[in-house]
Amino acid sequence: MLAFRSLSQALYRPRAGSVGTVIAGAVIVGALSSCDLPFSLDLPTTRSLESGATGTLVAADSFEITGSYSEGSKRWSIDLQLSRPSSERVTIATADIKLEAIILGNNAYFRGQQFLSTHMGSDLVSRSFVKAAGNGWWKGSAGHVPQLTDLTDGVIFGSTFLGQATTQRTDHMSVDGVDAVELSGARGDVFITAQAPYRVLRVRLKHGVVVDGIRDADLRFVNYNHDFGISAPADVIDFSNLTTLPPIYTVVSVDTSRCGSPCVVSALLKNLGGLLHARAPATITFSMADTASRQVLGSCQVQVVPDVGFNATTTVMCTIDNASTQQSNAAIVTATPDNPGHG
Repeated sequence: MLAFRSLSQALYRPRAGSVGTVIAGAVIVGALSSCDLPFSLDLPTTRSLESGATGTLVAADSFEITGSYSEGSKRWSIDLQLSRPSSERVTIATADIKLEAIILGNNAYFRGQQFLSTHMGSDLVSRSFVKAAGNGWWKGSAGHVPQLTDLTDGVIFGSTFLGQATTQRTDHMSVDGVDAVELSGARGDVFITAQAPYRVLRVRLKHGVVVDGIRDADLRFVNYNHDFGISAPADVIDFSNLTTLPPIYTVVSVDTSRCGSPCVVSALLKNLGGLLHARAPATITFSMADTASRQVLGSCQVQVVPDVGFNATTTVMCTIDNASTQQSNAAIVTATPDNPGHG
């Protein structure tokens, strides 16, 4: 319940003891007890502001939330586009990580190589998957996307920030040049347009308060009922179906039996990925190094052309120049794949 100052002087100044005094007093008490009148009669009532804020969030076909918040030890920026009934596009970023997500019902698509890298293993195959994905979209679970229901669901928003949660009102505020009313409480400050339909403009959480798993948030609500054109991306990678990946070649074995003069070497390769969307052919680098000193004695490269399908094998070969038979007998030859990944 908001605390209002007495309106007796503004409403009525009757003679002492008159009937008007009693009537005026009753009017004032009724106004204060209902919390239905602000300090000035030309301003919207608090009840109207709260009803408009929750109602426009409930009724909006779409809107966008931008701003920043803290989670863990990092400060994140966020741009969330919500289109009802069940479409979202969200981008979150820190100084070194950026993740994009598109949610369409139960389907979710993600993009962000650095984010993927931090959530994959350190083994060679996992690193190959990260590189293969590149900056392309991959399919994931919609359950992995945070649900900001306290901020996006109008009814829950009202119970979290408004009504009994509100303890103070400040008029004649400004949010990005728009006249606003600030309703504050223990959880945060809500800025609502001073003119109907009383849309939410800004939410600022109090320091240390956690809502929907985030804290210290400062968020703008913009672009109500805007068509964001959210749709599924093309060329999506599905890690549960590796045939949707670009080729990922691993070396099964290296053959040096034909390393003489010239030194012809070959490698048996296996493709752990598919045939889609590679930005260039994979390259295999052969390197001959002295067994004792590890000094490189020679090398050669060859591209894998044509590609082979998922789980299929192929053989590539090339010639290491300036490598003698005597050197090859005291050397080790390795083959290292370079899979360029998603275009």
